[in-house]
Amino acid sequence: MAILRKKSAVPIYWMAVVWALWGLLLPLYTIPHWIFAAVVSLVVFFIASRVCKDRVIEIPDPPPAPVTTGNEALDALILERDRALAEMRRLNDNIKDETLSAQIDHLEAVANKILSHVVAHPQKMPQIRRFLSYYLPTTLKLLNAYDRMADTGVSGVNIDGTTGQVETMMDAIIAAFDKQLDALFGAEALDISTDIAVMEQMLAREGIGGIRMEPPQA
Repeated sequence: MAILRKKSAVPIYWMAVVWALWGLLLPLYTIPHWIFAAVVSLVVFFIASRVCKDRVIEIPDPPPAPVTTGNEALDALILERDRALAEMRRLNDNIKDETLSAQIDHLEAVANKILSHVVAHPQKMPQIRRFLSYYLPTTLKLLNAYDRMADTGVSGVNIDGTTGQVETMMDAIIAAFDKQLDALFGAEALDISTDIAVMEQMLAREGIGGIRMEPPQA
């Protein structure tokens, strides 16, 4: 936050008042009259400057510029990640149920990993199309409904039924989020499996297949 000091204009106004009164009540015919009037006005200016302090204005820092990567789809994904995680955090703060709160913690962590991984690897964006268009927004919708109804403090067929359904669905939602995160690493897992298979073949040709490499002794 920037601090701006603005000089008070009151001392100048008092100087003007001195000159106006002097011109009306006292003579300004000779140079000594002008000099004396100037001295008096400067004294008044000095006293008024001491009495009237500068005005301090606090200027808030400008908001940070939005993140831009040059890729509109990726920029939109970054904004959606930040928005969804902030909303999930807000809901978690509002919801008092400890079990549900712990489940939301898990969802938030997994959603962050999914979206951040795709931000780092934009070529995987098609893999999370259903997650973005359905699973994530629907989860937030359900949690918002739970938050609103639980906040009423009233027990009833509709309220209890809805909150109970959301609580029952949470395990399935967590499984869907976890499955989406796991699916993002399918290609890497295949590459590793291929590398391992090739290495096993090479080790077998060298006559050392099946030997486990022991870590060096300390």
